[in-house]
This record gives sequence, structure tokens and C-alpha cells, in this order.
Amino acid sequence: MADAARAARLADRIKVIVAKALERRVKDPRLGFVTITDARVTNDLQHATLYYTVFGSEEDAANTKKALESAKGILRAEVGKNITARLTPTLTFVADEVPENAFHIEALLRETRERDAALAAAAEGAEYAGEADPYKKDEPAEGEDA
Repeated sequence: MADAARAARLADRIKVIVAKALERRVKDPRLGFVTITDARVTNDLQHATLYYTVFGSEEDAANTKKALESAKGILRAEVGKNITARLTPTLTFVADEVPENAFHIEALLRETRERDAALAAAAEGAEYAGEADPYKKDEPAEGEDA
């Protein structure tokens, strides 16, 4: 078992190797504008999961997924040539959902800001429903100073 720090270093190295190989070696026309966003390697260094994003439509994403699956052997061979581990890890490609989640969060924040602005505009001219000072105070008895 390798330690987590070594696995993290290897993951970073694999990310760079695969990104360069996609740019230079893989000539599949189905491959769209793909970016390798993250890589994770198990502590036993046997399996690597690569997260990617695709710029374009859903069809481009589906075609890129097929292209990555078909190029997995070439990419694994390239990784094997460029790392010093005894065994070459298997590669698994997973579509990264972080950009979609970030877009959703931004939309929620925008909606919240709009609601806050509408509430502030409604509260601007508002007055108390009852008395301005709702707390009861004892009135001083006659002859006492307040």
C-alpha cells in the first residue's frame, strides 16, 4: 500500500500525462473540447479515476465519452511509459459535474439576491402595524417625577 501523498502525486502526474496524450496522440474526431479537471488514484495505485468536462452540447459530451472509452488503451499505455510505478493503473473516465453544480448554485444565488432586493423595496415604505413602541411602560403616578 502506498501512502495517500504518493497516490496524490501520481494522480497529478497521470492527469498531466493524459491531458497531453489527448492533445497529441488521440486523433478521434468524436473527441470534443475536453478538459481533464481532476484525477484520483486509489492508495494501492491500481485504479485511476479521471474527471473531465466537455465544452459543447449533450451530443458532444456523449461522443467524447465514447472517444475516451475507445482511447483508453492508448492512454493507459502512455501513462505506463511515463510513470515509475511497478503496475500501470486502470483508467476510468467520469464526467465532472462540478461546472453544472456551480451554475445551479449561481442561479440560486441570483434568485436569492432578486428576492432580497424585492423585499428591501417592499420594506422601504413600511410602517409598524401597531404602535411604534409596543412595550408597555408604567405611567408615573401623580406627584412622582418621571
